[in-house]
Amino acid sequence: MNISARNIFKGSISSIVKGAVNSEVTITLASGAPIVSIITIGAVERLGLQEGMAASAIIKASTVILGTNLHDAKMSARNILCGTVTRVIDGPVSCEVDLEIGGGEVLSAVITHGSAEKLGFAEGGHACAIFKASSVIVGIE
Repeated sequence: MNISARNIFKGSISSIVKGAVNSEVTITLASGAPIVSIITIGAVERLGLQEGMAASAIIKASTVILGTNLHDAKMSARNILCGTVTRVIDGPVSCEVDLEIGGGEVLSAVITHGSAEKLGFAEGGHACAIFKASSVIVGIE
């Protein structure tokens, strides 16, 4: 299956914490960066997810928030990945910003032109991507 989501990161499941309705699934990338997803217990069971198995974290570029100087920020979003801006495609309404987050992995975000201009994103600059665990889809092969 091919999908339209820009961000597909392969890794292995490092933990699964089951709740009453949802589970917290952490996928650790080859770079060591964790990506946390909140999915239903039914999805965990249907996919047969287990710690140690290969899985992908899928994030739509439109759900990613970008910022700068966020290393010590305190927020409710579980996923904060920082890196180097590798490309900015500027448009009159929206911009695409690509961020190298380690291990050769590139995360894409689509943000408004005004936000990109205000934050001054440029190739080689530093930025952090933020997205909620509920925005992460888990996939297996």
